[in-house]
Amino acid sequence: MTNTVNTAAPVTTGLYIGGAERRASATLDVVDPGKPGVVVGHAAAAGPGDVDDAIAAAKEAYPAWSALCARERAEQMRVALEGIADFRDEDAAILSQENGKIRMEAWVDSLVFEIRWNLALALADDVDATRVLPPAPGTPVSTTVAFQPLGVVTIIVPFNWPIAILAASLPHALLAGNTAIVKPPPTTPLATTRVVQRIAEKLPPGVLNVVTGKDADVSALITSPDVAKVCFTGSVAGGRRIMEMASKSLTRVTLELGGNDAAVMLEDAVLDEVHLDRLYAAIFDTTGQICMNAKRIYVHRSRLDEVVAGLSERLDRAVIGYGLAEGTTMGPLHSPAQKAFVSEIIEEAKAAGADVREFGTLPADPDLQGGNFLRPALVVNPDPSLRVVTQEQFGPVIPLIPFDTEEEAVKMANDTWSGLCGSVWTADPG
Repeated sequence: MTNTVNTAAPVTTGLYIGGAERRASATLDVVDPGKPGVVVGHAAAAGPGDVDDAIAAAKEAYPAWSALCARERAEQMRVALEGIADFRDEDAAILSQENGKIRMEAWVDSLVFEIRWNLALALADDVDATRVLPPAPGTPVSTTVAFQPLGVVTIIVPFNWPIAILAASLPHALLAGNTAIVKPPPTTPLATTRVVQRIAEKLPPGVLNVVTGKDADVSALITSPDVAKVCFTGSVAGGRRIMEMASKSLTRVTLELGGNDAAVMLEDAVLDEVHLDRLYAAIFDTTGQICMNAKRIYVHRSRLDEVVAGLSERLDRAVIGYGLAEGTTMGPLHSPAQKAFVSEIIEEAKAAGADVREFGTLPADPDLQGGNFLRPALVVNPDPSLRVVTQEQFGPVIPLIPFDTEEEAVKMANDTWSGLCGSVWTADPG
Protein backbone atom coordinates (compact mmCIF):
# COMPACT_ATOMS: atom_id res chain seq x y z
CA MET A 1 0.00 0.00 0.00
CA THR A 2 1.38 3.44 -0.89
CA ASN A 3 2.17 5.75 2.00
CA THR A 4 0.89 8.91 0.37
CA VAL A 5 -2.09 9.73 -1.77
CA ASN A 6 -3.12 12.72 -3.84
CA THR A 7 -6.51 13.48 -2.32
CA ALA A 8 -7.30 15.79 -5.23
CA ALA A 9 -7.27 12.78 -7.57
CA PRO A 10 -9.48 9.68 -7.35
CA VAL A 11 -8.32 7.29 -4.64
CA THR A 12 -8.19 3.57 -5.40
CA THR A 13 -8.46 0.82 -2.80
CA GLY A 14 -8.39 -2.93 -3.18
CA LEU A 15 -9.34 -5.91 -1.09
CA TYR A 16 -6.99 -7.19 1.59
CA ILE A 17 -7.25 -10.94 2.07
CA GLY A 18 -4.88 -13.39 3.71
CA GLY A 19 -2.04 -10.92 4.02
CA ALA A 20 -2.14 -9.64 0.44
CA GLU A 21 -3.81 -6.81 -1.42
CA ARG A 22 -5.80 -7.84 -4.45
CA ARG A 23 -7.90 -6.19 -7.09
CA ALA A 24 -11.38 -7.26 -8.06
CA SER A 25 -12.98 -7.68 -11.44
CA ALA A 26 -15.24 -4.69 -10.78
CA THR A 27 -15.10 -1.47 -8.79
CA LEU A 28 -17.43 0.80 -6.86
CA ASP A 29 -17.44 4.47 -7.82
CA VAL A 30 -17.40 6.59 -4.67
CA VAL A 31 -19.03 9.98 -5.25
CA ASP A 32 -18.72 13.27 -3.38
CA PRO A 33 -21.95 14.24 -1.53
CA GLY A 34 -21.09 17.92 -1.90
CA LYS A 35 -20.09 17.92 -5.56
CA PRO A 36 -22.58 16.11 -7.79
CA GLY A 37 -20.94 13.81 -10.29
CA VAL A 38 -17.45 14.13 -8.83
CA VAL A 39 -15.87 10.72 -8.21
CA VAL A 40 -13.72 10.69 -5.08
CA GLY A 41 -12.31 7.25 -5.77
CA HIS A 42 -12.82 3.64 -6.68
CA ALA A 43 -13.09 0.71 -4.29
CA ALA A 44 -12.76 -2.92 -5.27
CA ALA A 45 -16.12 -4.63 -5.62
CA ALA A 46 -15.65 -8.14 -4.28
CA GLY A 47 -17.33 -11.09 -5.88
CA PRO A 48 -18.47 -14.29 -4.16
CA GLY A 49 -15.09 -15.93 -4.78
CA ASP A 50 -13.27 -13.09 -3.05
CA VAL A 51 -15.58 -13.39 -0.07
CA ASP A 52 -15.02 -17.13 0.15
CA ASP A 53 -11.27 -16.52 0.09
CA ALA A 54 -11.50 -13.97 2.88
CA ILE A 55 -13.49 -16.34 5.07
CA ALA A 56 -11.07 -19.17 4.34
CA ALA A 57 -8.07 -16.96 5.16
CA ALA A 58 -9.57 -15.85 8.45
CA LYS A 59 -10.48 -19.43 9.32
CA GLU A 60 -6.96 -20.64 8.53
CA ALA A 61 -5.37 -17.93 10.67
CA TYR A 62 -7.65 -18.55 13.63
CA PRO A 63 -5.92 -21.53 15.35
CA ALA A 64 -2.53 -19.85 15.65
CA TRP A 65 -3.94 -16.45 16.59
CA SER A 66 -6.30 -17.83 19.22
CA ALA A 67 -3.49 -19.98 20.69
CA LEU A 68 -1.58 -16.86 21.73
CA CYS A 69 -2.24 -15.41 25.15
CA ALA A 70 -4.07 -12.09 25.22
CA ARG A 71 -0.92 -10.20 26.19
CA GLU A 72 0.88 -11.57 23.13
CA ARG A 73 -2.00 -10.58 20.89
CA ALA A 74 -2.13 -7.15 22.52
CA GLU A 75 1.55 -6.56 21.82
CA GLN A 76 1.14 -7.42 18.14
CA MET A 77 -1.91 -5.18 17.98
CA ARG A 78 0.01 -2.35 19.64
CA VAL A 79 2.73 -2.57 17.02
CA ALA A 80 0.14 -2.79 14.24
CA LEU A 81 -1.39 0.51 15.33
CA GLU A 82 1.91 2.40 15.25
CA GLY A 83 2.01 5.16 12.68
CA ILE A 84 -1.76 5.60 12.35
CA ALA A 85 -1.41 9.29 13.20
CA ASP A 86 1.06 9.76 10.34
CA PHE A 87 -1.79 9.30 7.86
CA ARG A 88 -4.54 11.05 9.80
CA ASP A 89 -4.61 14.21 7.70
CA GLU A 90 -4.78 12.22 4.45
CA ASP A 91 -7.42 9.85 5.78
CA ALA A 92 -9.47 12.78 7.07
CA ALA A 93 -9.37 14.51 3.70
CA ILE A 94 -10.52 11.35 1.93
CA LEU A 95 -13.24 10.64 4.48
CA SER A 96 -14.53 14.20 4.28
CA GLN A 97 -14.84 13.92 0.50
CA GLU A 98 -16.56 10.54 0.45
CA ASN A 99 -18.78 11.18 3.49
CA GLY A 100 -19.47 14.92 3.36
CA LYS A 101 -18.58 15.64 6.99
CA ILE A 102 -16.33 18.55 7.83
CA ARG A 103 -12.59 17.97 7.98
CA MET A 104 -12.37 18.30 11.76
CA GLU A 105 -14.98 15.58 12.31
CA ALA A 106 -13.23 13.31 9.83
CA TRP A 107 -9.96 13.87 11.67
CA VAL A 108 -11.60 13.02 14.99
CA ASP A 109 -13.04 9.86 13.40
CA SER A 110 -9.49 8.50 13.06
CA LEU A 111 -8.40 9.83 16.45
CA VAL A 112 -11.25 8.03 18.22
CA PHE A 113 -10.21 4.81 16.48
CA GLU A 114 -6.73 5.11 17.97
CA ILE A 115 -8.06 5.93 21.44
CA ARG A 116 -10.52 3.04 21.45
CA TRP A 117 -7.92 0.61 20.14
CA ASN A 118 -5.57 1.45 23.01
CA LEU A 119 -8.37 1.23 25.56
CA ALA A 120 -9.12 -2.28 24.32
CA LEU A 121 -5.48 -3.35 24.68
CA ALA A 122 -5.61 -2.42 28.36
CA LEU A 123 -8.10 -5.27 28.85
CA ALA A 124 -5.63 -8.02 27.94
CA ASP A 125 -5.30 -9.38 31.47
CA ASP A 126 -9.08 -9.50 31.84
CA VAL A 127 -9.41 -11.59 28.68
CA ASP A 128 -7.15 -14.34 30.01
CA ALA A 129 -8.41 -14.17 33.59
CA THR A 130 -10.60 -16.91 35.01
CA ARG A 131 -13.11 -16.40 37.76
CA VAL A 132 -14.31 -18.93 40.31
CA LEU A 133 -17.88 -18.29 41.31
CA PRO A 134 -19.10 -19.07 44.83
CA PRO A 135 -21.06 -22.32 45.04
CA ALA A 136 -24.80 -22.11 44.86
CA PRO A 137 -26.56 -22.82 48.16
CA GLY A 138 -27.09 -26.51 48.78
CA THR A 139 -25.01 -27.79 45.86
CA PRO A 140 -21.44 -29.18 45.95
CA VAL A 141 -20.64 -27.57 42.61
CA SER A 142 -17.85 -25.12 41.83
CA THR A 143 -18.02 -22.95 38.72
CA THR A 144 -15.07 -21.47 36.86
CA VAL A 145 -15.68 -18.87 34.17
CA ALA A 146 -13.14 -18.47 31.36
CA PHE A 147 -13.35 -16.56 28.09
CA GLN A 148 -12.88 -18.32 24.75
CA PRO A 149 -12.81 -16.80 21.26
CA LEU A 150 -15.55 -17.64 18.79
CA GLY A 151 -13.72 -17.86 15.47
CA VAL A 152 -14.24 -15.72 12.37
CA VAL A 153 -16.06 -12.43 13.02
CA THR A 154 -17.60 -10.19 10.37
CA ILE A 155 -17.79 -6.49 11.23
CA ILE A 156 -19.99 -4.20 9.11
CA VAL A 157 -19.77 -0.46 9.73
CA PRO A 158 -21.92 2.51 8.63
CA PHE A 159 -21.10 5.59 6.57
CA ASN A 160 -21.33 8.27 9.24
CA TRP A 161 -18.41 7.49 11.61
CA PRO A 162 -17.02 4.32 10.01
CA ILE A 163 -13.50 4.37 11.47
CA ALA A 164 -14.43 5.31 15.02
CA ILE A 165 -17.36 2.88 15.12
CA LEU A 166 -15.14 0.09 13.83
CA ALA A 167 -12.95 0.46 16.91
CA ALA A 168 -15.92 -0.26 19.17
CA SER A 169 -15.71 -3.91 18.10
CA LEU A 170 -12.62 -4.76 16.02
CA PRO A 171 -9.86 -4.46 18.66
CA HIS A 172 -11.96 -6.36 21.18
CA ALA A 173 -12.65 -9.15 18.70
CA LEU A 174 -8.95 -9.49 17.85
CA LEU A 175 -7.80 -9.24 21.46
CA ALA A 176 -10.19 -12.03 22.42
CA GLY A 177 -8.52 -14.31 19.87
CA ASN A 178 -10.94 -14.03 16.96
CA THR A 179 -9.96 -13.30 13.39
CA ALA A 180 -11.92 -10.67 11.52
CA ILE A 181 -13.27 -9.54 8.18
CA VAL A 182 -14.21 -5.87 7.98
CA LYS A 183 -16.78 -4.67 5.48
CA PRO A 184 -16.72 -0.88 5.08
CA PRO A 185 -19.85 0.89 3.81
CA PRO A 186 -20.16 0.80 0.01
CA THR A 187 -20.69 4.57 -0.22
CA THR A 188 -17.80 5.44 2.13
CA PRO A 189 -15.22 2.66 1.83
CA LEU A 190 -11.97 4.43 1.01
CA ALA A 191 -10.56 5.85 4.24
CA THR A 192 -11.75 2.88 6.30
CA THR A 193 -10.13 0.40 3.92
CA ARG A 194 -6.86 2.31 4.09
CA VAL A 195 -6.84 2.29 7.91
CA VAL A 196 -7.72 -1.40 8.18
CA GLN A 197 -5.19 -2.48 5.57
CA ARG A 198 -2.33 -0.64 7.27
CA ILE A 199 -3.06 -2.50 10.50
CA ALA A 200 -3.64 -5.83 8.76
CA GLU A 201 -0.27 -5.61 7.03
CA LYS A 202 1.45 -5.76 10.43
CA LEU A 203 -0.56 -8.72 11.74
CA PRO A 204 -0.19 -12.38 10.74
CA PRO A 205 -1.79 -13.12 7.35
CA GLY A 206 -5.51 -13.76 7.59
CA VAL A 207 -5.98 -12.35 11.09
CA LEU A 208 -7.51 -9.16 9.69
CA ASN A 209 -9.07 -8.84 6.25
CA VAL A 210 -11.06 -6.13 4.50
CA VAL A 211 -13.70 -6.71 1.83
CA THR A 212 -15.59 -3.99 -0.01
CA GLY A 213 -18.46 -4.52 -2.39
CA LYS A 214 -22.18 -4.46 -2.96
CA ASP A 215 -24.23 -6.03 -0.20
CA ALA A 216 -25.73 -8.71 -2.44
CA ASP A 217 -22.29 -9.86 -3.62
CA VAL A 218 -20.80 -10.25 -0.14
CA SER A 219 -23.74 -11.88 1.64
CA ALA A 220 -21.63 -14.92 2.55
CA LEU A 221 -19.95 -12.71 5.16
CA ILE A 222 -23.21 -13.19 7.05
CA THR A 223 -24.56 -16.52 5.86
CA SER A 224 -21.41 -18.67 5.77
CA PRO A 225 -21.34 -21.42 8.41
CA ASP A 226 -17.66 -20.54 8.94
CA VAL A 227 -18.59 -17.10 10.29
CA ALA A 228 -19.15 -17.31 14.04
CA LYS A 229 -20.42 -13.80 14.71
CA VAL A 230 -21.62 -10.71 12.87
CA CYS A 231 -21.35 -7.19 14.30
CA PHE A 232 -23.46 -4.65 12.42
CA THR A 233 -23.98 -0.94 12.94
CA GLY A 234 -26.48 0.73 10.65
CA SER A 235 -30.12 1.22 9.86
CA VAL A 236 -33.05 -0.66 11.34
CA ALA A 237 -33.90 -2.07 7.91
CA GLY A 238 -30.33 -3.27 7.47
CA GLY A 239 -30.33 -4.83 10.92
CA ARG A 240 -33.50 -6.76 10.15
CA ARG A 241 -31.93 -8.15 6.98
CA ILE A 242 -28.76 -9.13 8.83
CA MET A 243 -30.70 -10.90 11.57
CA GLU A 244 -32.86 -12.75 9.07
CA MET A 245 -29.84 -13.90 7.05
CA ALA A 246 -27.86 -14.95 10.13
CA SER A 247 -30.80 -16.80 11.64
CA LYS A 248 -30.58 -19.54 9.01
CA SER A 249 -27.25 -20.67 10.45
CA LEU A 250 -27.99 -19.48 14.00
CA THR A 251 -24.99 -17.17 13.78
CA ARG A 252 -24.56 -14.79 16.68
CA VAL A 253 -25.30 -11.16 15.85
CA THR A 254 -24.74 -7.86 17.60
CA LEU A 255 -26.81 -5.02 16.17
CA GLU A 256 -26.56 -1.31 16.92
CA LEU A 257 -29.31 0.36 14.94
CA GLY A 258 -31.13 3.67 14.77
CA GLY A 259 -32.65 5.61 17.60
CA ASN A 260 -35.14 8.39 18.17
CA ASP A 261 -33.18 9.79 21.08
CA ALA A 262 -34.87 12.15 23.52
CA ALA A 263 -33.33 14.93 25.61
CA VAL A 264 -35.37 16.21 28.55
CA MET A 265 -34.55 19.70 29.80
CA LEU A 266 -35.98 20.23 33.27
CA GLU A 267 -37.01 23.54 34.76
CA ASP A 268 -33.70 23.88 36.60
CA ALA A 269 -31.49 22.99 33.61
CA VAL A 270 -28.29 25.00 33.35
CA LEU A 271 -28.42 26.90 30.07
CA ASP A 272 -25.21 28.89 30.06
CA GLU A 273 -23.04 29.21 26.95
CA VAL A 274 -21.15 25.99 27.66
CA HIS A 275 -24.28 23.88 28.02
CA LEU A 276 -25.97 25.45 25.02
CA ASP A 277 -22.86 24.66 22.98
CA ARG A 278 -23.10 21.05 24.15
CA LEU A 279 -26.78 20.87 23.28
CA TYR A 280 -26.11 22.28 19.83
CA ALA A 281 -23.35 19.75 19.22
CA ALA A 282 -25.56 16.92 20.49
CA ILE A 283 -28.10 17.80 17.82
CA PHE A 284 -26.21 19.07 14.79
CA ASP A 285 -22.77 17.44 14.78
CA THR A 286 -22.20 15.58 11.49
CA THR A 287 -25.21 17.44 10.08
CA GLY A 288 -27.41 15.46 12.48
CA GLN A 289 -26.25 12.09 11.14
CA ILE A 290 -25.24 10.33 14.36
CA CYS A 291 -27.29 7.55 15.90
CA MET A 292 -26.73 8.99 19.38
CA ASN A 293 -27.61 12.57 18.43
CA ALA A 294 -30.60 14.11 20.18
CA LYS A 295 -33.61 13.72 17.89
CA ARG A 296 -36.34 15.11 20.18
CA ILE A 297 -35.96 17.90 22.75
CA TYR A 298 -38.55 18.11 25.52
CA VAL A 299 -38.22 21.45 27.33
CA HIS A 300 -39.99 22.73 30.43
CA ARG A 301 -42.40 25.34 29.16
CA SER A 302 -40.78 28.08 31.24
CA ARG A 303 -37.43 27.49 29.49
CA LEU A 304 -38.60 26.91 25.92
CA ASP A 305 -37.94 30.44 24.65
CA GLU A 306 -34.47 30.36 26.21
CA VAL A 307 -33.56 27.10 24.48
CA VAL A 308 -34.96 28.25 21.15
CA ALA A 309 -33.02 31.51 21.38
CA GLY A 310 -29.78 29.74 22.31
CA LEU A 311 -30.00 27.25 19.46
CA SER A 312 -31.12 29.95 17.01
CA GLU A 313 -28.09 32.07 17.85
CA ARG A 314 -25.78 29.16 17.10
CA LEU A 315 -27.59 28.20 13.92
CA ASP A 316 -27.31 31.78 12.71
CA ARG A 317 -23.53 31.34 12.93
CA ALA A 318 -23.52 28.00 11.10
CA VAL A 319 -21.60 27.95 7.82
CA ILE A 320 -23.09 25.45 5.39
CA GLY A 321 -20.55 24.35 2.84
CA TYR A 322 -18.04 21.89 1.50
CA GLY A 323 -16.50 19.70 4.17
CA LEU A 324 -12.90 20.53 3.27
CA ALA A 325 -13.50 24.27 2.89
CA GLU A 326 -12.00 26.52 5.54
CA GLY A 327 -14.66 27.78 7.94
CA THR A 328 -17.37 25.26 7.08
CA THR A 329 -19.24 24.09 10.18
CA MET A 330 -21.97 22.00 8.55
CA GLY A 331 -21.42 19.82 5.51
CA PRO A 332 -23.91 18.14 3.19
CA LEU A 333 -26.04 15.17 4.02
CA HIS A 334 -24.49 11.94 2.84
CA SER A 335 -27.03 10.91 0.22
CA PRO A 336 -29.68 12.47 -2.01
CA ALA A 337 -32.23 10.08 -0.51
CA GLN A 338 -31.54 11.32 3.01
CA LYS A 339 -31.73 14.93 1.90
CA ALA A 340 -35.08 14.20 0.26
CA PHE A 341 -36.42 12.50 3.39
CA VAL A 342 -35.37 15.28 5.77
CA SER A 343 -36.74 17.93 3.39
CA GLU A 344 -40.00 16.02 3.22
CA ILE A 345 -40.55 15.87 6.97
CA ILE A 346 -39.70 19.57 7.29
CA GLU A 347 -42.27 20.43 4.62
CA GLU A 348 -44.79 18.14 6.31
CA ALA A 349 -44.33 20.07 9.56
CA LYS A 350 -44.83 23.37 7.75
CA ALA A 351 -48.01 22.12 6.11
CA ALA A 352 -49.32 21.02 9.51
CA GLY A 353 -48.90 24.53 10.88
CA ALA A 354 -45.83 23.92 13.03
CA ASP A 355 -43.48 26.80 13.80
CA VAL A 356 -40.58 25.88 11.50
CA ARG A 357 -37.52 28.12 11.62
CA GLU A 358 -34.78 27.58 9.04
CA PHE A 359 -31.29 29.01 9.24
CA GLY A 360 -28.18 29.60 7.21
CA THR A 361 -27.47 30.08 3.53
CA LEU A 362 -26.83 27.33 1.03
CA PRO A 363 -23.43 27.55 -0.68
CA ALA A 364 -23.25 29.72 -3.78
CA ASP A 365 -20.21 27.97 -5.29
CA PRO A 366 -21.24 26.67 -8.75
CA ASP A 367 -19.34 23.43 -8.09
CA LEU A 368 -21.62 22.71 -5.13
CA GLN A 369 -24.96 23.29 -6.82
CA GLY A 370 -27.07 20.16 -6.57
CA GLY A 371 -25.06 18.86 -3.61
CA ASN A 372 -26.83 17.35 -0.64
CA PHE A 373 -26.88 20.60 1.32
CA LEU A 374 -29.84 21.50 3.51
CA ARG A 375 -30.59 24.46 5.74
CA PRO A 376 -30.89 23.38 9.39
CA ALA A 377 -34.23 23.88 11.09
CA LEU A 378 -35.93 24.09 14.47
CA VAL A 379 -39.51 22.86 14.66
CA VAL A 380 -41.10 24.49 17.69
CA ASN A 381 -44.06 22.85 19.43
CA PRO A 382 -45.05 20.47 16.62
CA ASP A 383 -47.93 18.05 16.82
CA PRO A 384 -46.44 14.87 18.35
CA SER A 385 -47.85 12.74 15.54
CA LEU A 386 -45.68 14.40 12.90
CA ARG A 387 -42.82 12.38 11.48
CA VAL A 388 -40.31 14.99 12.60
CA VAL A 389 -41.14 13.73 16.10
CA THR A 390 -41.96 10.07 15.58
CA GLN A 391 -39.16 9.11 13.20
CA GLU A 392 -35.40 9.40 13.36
CA GLN A 393 -34.63 12.41 11.18
CA PHE A 394 -30.89 11.74 10.74
CA GLY A 395 -30.45 15.27 9.52
CA PRO A 396 -30.20 18.91 10.63
CA VAL A 397 -33.68 19.34 12.05
CA ILE A 398 -34.94 19.05 15.61
CA PRO A 399 -38.39 19.29 17.23
CA LEU A 400 -38.63 21.27 20.49
CA ILE A 401 -41.65 20.26 22.53
CA PRO A 402 -42.75 21.96 25.76
CA PHE A 403 -43.94 20.12 28.87
CA ASP A 404 -45.35 21.20 32.22
CA THR A 405 -44.58 18.30 34.56
CA GLU A 406 -41.74 15.80 34.80
CA GLU A 407 -44.24 12.97 34.54
CA GLU A 408 -45.46 14.39 31.24
CA ALA A 409 -41.89 14.69 29.96
CA VAL A 410 -41.04 11.10 30.86
CA LYS A 411 -44.20 9.82 29.20
CA MET A 412 -43.48 11.69 25.97
CA ALA A 413 -39.81 10.72 25.93
CA ASN A 414 -40.69 7.05 26.34
CA ASP A 415 -43.35 7.16 23.63
CA THR A 416 -41.03 5.95 20.89
CA TRP A 417 -40.12 2.87 18.89
CA SER A 418 -36.46 3.14 19.88
CA GLY A 419 -34.64 5.29 22.37
CA LEU A 420 -31.04 4.04 21.98
CA CYS A 421 -29.73 7.03 23.94
CA GLY A 422 -31.22 9.76 26.06
CA SER A 423 -30.31 12.58 28.40
CA VAL A 424 -31.78 14.62 31.21
CA TRP A 425 -30.56 18.19 31.67
CA THR A 426 -30.81 19.41 35.25
CA ALA A 427 -28.87 21.23 37.94
CA ASP A 428 -29.77 18.44 40.39
CA PRO A 429 -28.30 15.15 39.12
CA GLY A 430 -29.04 13.50 42.46
